[in-house]
Amino acid sequence: MIDAVAIRTRYDAVSPNLDEKGLRLFAASEALAAGRGGIAVVSKVTGIARSTLGRGLKELTAQEKAPPQNRVRRTGGGRKAAVVKQPGLVEALLKIIESAIRGDPEAVLLWVSKSQRNLAAILAEQGYKISHKIVGRLLKDMGFSLQANAKIREGGSHPDRNAQFEKINALVNEFQAAGQPAISVDTKKKENVGDFKNNGRTLRPKGEPEPVRVHDFLIKSKGKVAPYGVFDIAANEGWVNVGVDHDTAAFAVESIRRWWDRLGKKRYADKAKRLLITADCGGSNGSRVRLWKVELQKLANETGLSITVAHHPPGTSKWNRIEHRMFSFISINWRGRPLLSHQVIVQLIASTKTENGLNIACDIDWGRYPKAIKIPKAALNEINIQYDEFHGDWNYTIAPLVQKTATKRRQK
Repeated sequence: MIDAVAIRTRYDAVSPNLDEKGLRLFAASEALAAGRGGIAVVSKVTGIARSTLGRGLKELTAQEKAPPQNRVRRTGGGRKAAVVKQPGLVEALLKIIESAIRGDPEAVLLWVSKSQRNLAAILAEQGYKISHKIVGRLLKDMGFSLQANAKIREGGSHPDRNAQFEKINALVNEFQAAGQPAISVDTKKKENVGDFKNNGRTLRPKGEPEPVRVHDFLIKSKGKVAPYGVFDIAANEGWVNVGVDHDTAAFAVESIRRWWDRLGKKRYADKAKRLLITADCGGSNGSRVRLWKVELQKLANETGLSITVAHHPPGTSKWNRIEHRMFSFISINWRGRPLLSHQVIVQLIASTKTENGLNIACDIDWGRYPKAIKIPKAALNEINIQYDEFHGDWNYTIAPLVQKTATKRRQK
């Protein structure tokens, strides 16, 4: 007598771990072991069709070739593929996407419509019966995938790029070893003030996102802000001067001046004789900006500090220390929060902290900094500047004019 309960127990034990082929062969082996009437009993107990059990018995007794080890069903099983039933489908799909890849403005499919649904719709217009899911599988088989733009093209690389990086690192180590301040400076991305969308997400009650404007049109009564940052490399301490006017060289130097009055002077007291500034090669603190050097001379005269400037090579602004050691954390801290007012901006910046002990002070600069101030080339002759032997356009030192006058008197 066939023990149906035992068959069911064994089937329940192995079925979760077997695929279709394994279940078929297991059930067939049970029917074969049960003898006469085994197929009917096993089919009733397991729910597997008698035709399936018969096929399994043929595979076990080698009357029928079983599917290969890496397949569950025999080759050709299941419905015919769309590419088999509809010859020319792959070629038609390739023709459409190739025109999109070339960016042909006369092509049926443009860059903005390369979705799988639009591809399926265009193929349907050509007489093919196809869904967007099948289009996705065909694209995958052809080696296509959804990809975002990749920022990898840096443009031309200057032959002295690595040498300049090494010089900057050497200068930073030299100033730190001597107890002299070394700072990294730059202007963060300008931001509109108001209830505008700010990238990122923040926790809020479910279904209650922060309402913001649809368009990013400037609110004239609130304007924009230009956060100029100063990062003290040794102290892991930052200062952000939030300007409400133009981002000019005068504004950049004023931001450094405010950092010195607010933080630098207290930290370095009377020990500071020199100041190292690492900056980008362009922008308001660019190496070719004459006003930048003129304003630095004023700062050197006021503070009595000899100011050494080392610019990062062109195209390497993301290597500036302030970018990844201060600005990135500010962006993380205010992600998903609209910059509703100047006060909100100051509070969000000043509340930025890190596990490594980063502290940032911040304030609003209501000063006005007009653009397009022309500095004649002759004005550079009035600056007490010494250019380094290695790339003097990137590396130079501006000393207080008092020292220059005293030197001339000693020479006389």
